Amino acid sequence: MSKTRGLCVLDVDGTLIEEEVIDLLGKEADCEKEVALLTIHAMRGELDFEESLRKRVSLLEGLSVDVFDKIYHELHLSKNAAQFVKTLQENQIAVGLVSGGFTVIVERLAKQLGISLFTANQLEIRDGHLTGNLIGPIIGREVKEATLVRWAEELQVPFESTIAIGDGANDLAMLKRAGVGIGFCAKAIVKEELPLQIEERDFLKVHKLIDFL
Repeated sequence: MSKTRGLCVLDVDGTLIEEEVIDLLGKEADCEKEVALLTIHAMRGELDFEESLRKRVSLLEGLSVDVFDKIYHELHLSKNAAQFVKTLQENQIAVGLVSGGFTVIVERLAKQLGISLFTANQLEIRDGHLTGNLIGPIIGREVKEATLVRWAEELQVPFESTIAIGDGANDLAMLKRAGVGIGFCAKAIVKEELPLQIEERDFLKVHKLIDFL
């Protein structure tokens, strides 16, 4: 029998952390407004996520990888997020991060929080600079949902004991598939389709919604 009682999968940008990393990268590449606008439309479901992401990443061509250290230290975990993760782990509920953002940041956040399950997009880097391309599959709506399913199966966690938390259109399939799907400071499209919503950026509010802790 698995000792893992449950699984909680968290979106990263705009959920676990307050910021959208791609927008911070856009600022460093002097295309902040264009990137931020594409992000907003993608998160609302008004643009295809993969197409939008590839376009945003292409605008980052030439950016030095040194920028990631700076950006990592500018990030803010959402209120009580670290305590929420710790509480889940103490209750034998595995935590996974699934992000339309980038491995170079998500991996560091996972390590900081003691999380071993994570997946994110891989930026292509050549000679210490971004090429403007991505490597491998895009972590979009379908992949997020499939990752939740795969992790639950690997951990032998029944689906009624899975939780998914996110804010954007690309989280919707994952949120609907989970035993408990929670919109966190979510975009309108998520609010329309999902009954459970947290309007305040505070993971203590999420804890109160989960009845099997």
